[in-house]
Amino acid sequence: MPQFNGRPDYQLADALTKVSPKAQARTKATATDFEAVFLNSMFAQMTSGLKGEGPFGDTPGTGVWRSMLTEQYSKNFAKAGGIGISSSVYRELILQQAKSPSQIKGNQT
Repeated sequence: MPQFNGRPDYQLADALTKVSPKAQARTKATATDFEAVFLNSMFAQMTSGLKGEGPFGDTPGTGVWRSMLTEQYSKNFAKAGGIGISSSVYRELILQQAKSPSQIKGNQT
């Protein structure tokens, strides 16, 4: 039984029966990607005031390197569970898909 705010989520459980496993997997990946984008934005803001120190110095390449690093951090944080955004996004997307008349189980591509 899925949980929502520490309680059984009967609404999500019912919606999951109406959405194919393939669509559920795509929705989970989409929700995780959304959280990674949010975390990337947060990490970019968090590191924007840092000056280049250490082996990279204060070079133009430092900014590029830092942006790639924050992108990887955000992807890893999101995959590891993140801060909870993806679970809420996943729940809402599944509920919307279950209400959609075109989302009849087995007919999704």
